[in-house]
Amino acid sequence: MKALVFEGPGRTSWQDVPDPGIKDAADAVVRVDAVTICGTDLHIVKGDVPEVAPGTVLGHEAVGEVVEVGGDVRTVRPGDRVLVSCIAACGRCRFCRENRYGQCRGGGGWTLGHLIDGTQAQYVRVPFADLSVHPLPAGVTSEDAVLLADIFPTAYEVGVLNGRVGPGDTVVVVGAGPIGLAVVATSGLYSPGRIIAVDLAESRLEAARNVGADATVNAAEDPEALVADLTDGLGADVVVEAVGVPEAFEQCTRMVRPGGHVANVGVHGRPATLHLEDLWSKDVTITTGLVDTFSTPLLLRMMAAGRLPAASAMVTHRFELGQMEEAYDVFSRAAVTGALKVVLGGPRHDEITTAG
Repeated sequence: MKALVFEGPGRTSWQDVPDPGIKDAADAVVRVDAVTICGTDLHIVKGDVPEVAPGTVLGHEAVGEVVEVGGDVRTVRPGDRVLVSCIAACGRCRFCRENRYGQCRGGGGWTLGHLIDGTQAQYVRVPFADLSVHPLPAGVTSEDAVLLADIFPTAYEVGVLNGRVGPGDTVVVVGAGPIGLAVVATSGLYSPGRIIAVDLAESRLEAARNVGADATVNAAEDPEALVADLTDGLGADVVVEAVGVPEAFEQCTRMVRPGGHVANVGVHGRPATLHLEDLWSKDVTITTGLVDTFSTPLLLRMMAAGRLPAASAMVTHRFELGQMEEAYDVFSRAAVTGALKVVLGGPRHDEITTAG
């Protein structure tokens, strides 16, 4: 089969690799029909995730059809259309029993495209299939469903739930990429008083307004002053970091009110300074997290009921699966191409519209 292979920092290639097969009785093999690229994949390619070995097939988000299952698999069978979760769960270890699948110690957690071959390929082997793939309702399109493999559960669990968004809150989301947009959308489920999105790109701020942001501000135009003005100098109840750079994290800690929450969602490749000289007396809660995907069944039901934004609100570019390298190029140059989320496997995308 063809797959996108990580060859070392700065190097990938779309190449022939062996077809995956069943290695364990709990495995399923899925034919990939739709797949996407995550910001974390870009971090891997840059060399920010050193545990990813050269030769690994990248990707951890996909929708497809089950073609083979191991003898212990009970919840899906060949021919089923499924969502492949970015997190695998053994279901037996201490953390899985607490629904903390991202911390699985039984061979699960974030493995696809990280510790084992991932989804940016024609076929993928998924371990622990009973807990790691989800049958799809007929009314949910592949393009919509692939957003539930990672970005919506990550935004909801690590951003909204960890941040304890509540009715009447002022919520600031720093970073209006796909994850930040999903934070904006799922924060709205809790009736906050206002949601403020911060980003450098006007196209992303417009997308944030389209999915529920009440106010937007360019990151270069003093968002801290805007937040202070809107909260009578108090600060935001919840600030979500969805960028993954030290400057954004440190800005989040300056915008939160005493007793508020900072929820870090961004993947950081460099150290950030924790200014305890300012924060120690403010009763601020700072959370970090890798998504657990315990919320995926709930989010699937909400997507089927039309309670979450459709892919059209976030997907800006579509490619055939064989255009993986072109898709990476477009996604990695988002400031020029205007890319938010790219999806591969749908109709051919012959034209690319660049920002400006």
